[in-house]
Amino acid sequence: MKLFQMEDTPADIVKVYPKASDIFKQTNINFCCKGNIPLSEAIEKKKEAIDGDAFLKDLNSAYQTWHEEGNVEINWDEMSSTELISHIVERHHHYLKEELEPIGFFVTKIFKVHGDKHPFLKDLYKYYHMFKVDMEAHMQEEENDLFPLIEAYDQEKDDKLFQEIKELNTVMEQDHELAEEFLTAMHNITDGFTPPVDACGSFRTTYARLAELEKNTIQHVHLENNLLFKPFMH
Repeated sequence: MKLFQMEDTPADIVKVYPKASDIFKQTNINFCCKGNIPLSEAIEKKKEAIDGDAFLKDLNSAYQTWHEEGNVEINWDEMSSTELISHIVERHHHYLKEELEPIGFFVTKIFKVHGDKHPFLKDLYKYYHMFKVDMEAHMQEEENDLFPLIEAYDQEKDDKLFQEIKELNTVMEQDHELAEEFLTAMHNITDGFTPPVDACGSFRTTYARLAELEKNTIQHVHLENNLLFKPFMH
């Protein structure tokens, strides 16, 4: 087992050790849309000071424990693009299709019931529904246009297909950045999805589902930006 170094990127670290995503999230280190820079640089870019050596030591200690517990890394590099697409659709697209509408109902409900006492719920309502519309259109374009092109390229390495995929990827990455902005706004508005002291059951359920949505979507974007799209970046 090779330990991580400061030269490794957050994106590559999460690729080997998925639970590192939780560590990066807690410290606001981006491993998703902007995760392809060395860890040392990512730490330097942070507004809040972090002891890099201590952070790396804790990261490697957690990784070793995870490994000793019998967890095994997925070798993403051995997975074909078609297999990766199946994983993304089953684990992430299906999740969003199941959750976006019900979460939207809860966000709307708490805004209507508690908006007078908690005015920030108006912005939560606004950002959530922009996120929902963006992701629904995004998934449709991926499944109808991008993914079939990548699967065709998996079978036949055609230069024209490569160029089409590369151009579409640029649009998809822009969508990802927008989705991340919406998630960040919702995260900040809700103090990290921490319910107010007087929160009712619906309030707490909404926040719990939003927290899970954030976690699933960040992993979703990571797999696409840093694995699926990567062969088409040159």
